Amino acid sequence: MPTGLLGGTFDPVHIAHLVMADQAVSQFGLTGLVFVPAARPPHKRDGAVAPFADRLEMVRRAIAGHPRLSVSDVEARREGPSYTIDTVRALADALPGEQLYFVAGSDSLAQLAGWRLPDDLLAECRFVVAPRPGFSVESADARFRDRVLLLDAPLLDVSSHDIRERVRRGASIRYLVPDAVEAFIREKSLYT
Repeated sequence: MPTGLLGGTFDPVHIAHLVMADQAVSQFGLTGLVFVPAARPPHKRDGAVAPFADRLEMVRRAIAGHPRLSVSDVEARREGPSYTIDTVRALADALPGEQLYFVAGSDSLAQLAGWRLPDDLLAECRFVVAPRPGFSVESADARFRDRVLLLDAPLLDVSSHDIRERVRRGASIRYLVPDAVEAFIREKSLYT
């Protein structure tokens, strides 16, 4: 049975993440998709992201009510940096017999050569790439291009970085994140 994984910092989770997840479930016939927030993202310096518990809770609130979306705290239960290959292997062990589909934006594919063990990652799961503004599959390392599946999803120019900046400036983030996520950001005074 195919299961999707959507990893990321989710600082905060936003509508483009949710659209990507929903479209992957639909287009690839996934039985479900698990959001996997990075506990210790290797590309972010310490203290540069909201606490893991807050990011996990924002994802929980964002996906509430969707029958095929869930969230895992697997990365918080592991020591060291949050490398995707380690997460895929841990979830493959936890879900024996499942075909895993790792869903990422085309911006991630463009950086894949710098990831830990990218060839092993592509051998151990199906890698699904969603369109992101300013990044195309053609811009990726040639050795990866033919080894990915393309997701037919709307091109949404929404980023967590932009949302954090909007919160810092006191600008509206309505419709960029689910209402429950916006309320949590305000309640916890995140990004101010």
